[in-house]
Amino acid sequence: MYETQLSIVIVNYNVKYFLQQCLYSVRAATQGLETDIYVVDNHSTDQSVEYLRPLFPEVTFIENTENVGFAKANNQALRICKGEYVLILNPDTVIGEESLRSLYFFMEDHPEAGALGLKMINGNGIFLAESKRSFPTPWVSFCKLFGLSKLFPNSPKYASYALPYLSPDEQHEVDVLCGAFMLMRHEALDKIGLLDEDFFMYGEDIDLSYRFIQGGYKNFYMPERMLHYKGESTQKLSYRFLQRFYGAMLIFYRKHYAQSSPLLNGAVKAAVMIRAGLASLSNIKGKKSATPRHRRILVVCRKESLEETKKTIAQKFPTCEHINLWDLNEERITAAICRKNQMKRFTDIVFVYPDTRFEQMFLLMDLMPNKQMTYHIFHREHNLFVSPGK
Repeated sequence: MYETQLSIVIVNYNVKYFLQQCLYSVRAATQGLETDIYVVDNHSTDQSVEYLRPLFPEVTFIENTENVGFAKANNQALRICKGEYVLILNPDTVIGEESLRSLYFFMEDHPEAGALGLKMINGNGIFLAESKRSFPTPWVSFCKLFGLSKLFPNSPKYASYALPYLSPDEQHEVDVLCGAFMLMRHEALDKIGLLDEDFFMYGEDIDLSYRFIQGGYKNFYMPERMLHYKGESTQKLSYRFLQRFYGAMLIFYRKHYAQSSPLLNGAVKAAVMIRAGLASLSNIKGKKSATPRHRRILVVCRKESLEETKKTIAQKFPTCEHINLWDLNEERITAAICRKNQMKRFTDIVFVYPDTRFEQMFLLMDLMPNKQMTYHIFHREHNLFVSPGK
């Protein structure tokens, strides 16, 4: 019935360098697996397809003449993909070298699994709470929107939206997975249907997670690490983003909770509109631009890669004060974890690939999260330097 073991679908919109890095990680992670890979481009204006097609001949590129939205673009590839399992993946992500093989075998061993997601960390090593969530029922949403979840973070009654009381380092059966990485059983997807195209962007992953469980399957959160730069392809404070984000919440409500308590439903809808209005005002007011800071950079690589990396850093960060080397010829990357206090004096850490494997990067980032520190990846062989927000 299926011609390959795994299909991978990525929707792109104006993030060609993030997508380039993502595809390098996908190439490494699919070694030994029969795969078909699709990139659906939503009418990017940065020449994404022209730039990437010669670099990745194994990828099928689908070019749209307009931005049709996340759900519809995914469905274009989902209708033709050939894998027994299907992964929808954001372009601003990086996955580990061994992740897809181990997850493939997990799905093989757990026929009850409809979909699974991973432990996502951002460019500062911070765990992203949307990695595991509960359904936004009227009560759960009420607690989230009115701040009860923050007041009682250890309470399953009040803080179940982001499940903070469940360890991010353990496997859990959960309600909602994030659409930035969702590995699905193709047979289950055929049963429950594709992404709901009423959702232009945001909310479709919650709806899809809901339908997997309604269809008799289970959704699993796995503590395997991945990097998600989180929304590099969207403007987080734009009015259009706010309109779509909160609009998606209301679509989900009308679809699945229309018959719930009118009083509670009304309170949640009112809170959504108030949140949208306040966020819009904040956007209009704007934020002051950050003053460029002097950078103290640690480069994690083999000594022979340092000089080439330093030249790139000098171009990227002209205010750099000094550059130190963590020589992988002499010390393992994990040894840095024992020196957390010393590491705090750095503002940036640059990982050089392939000197450092993606999974090694994620491990260090996860064990040393720091909002004041930024992690970068320099692909030495391709002269690609990727930073959060760049």
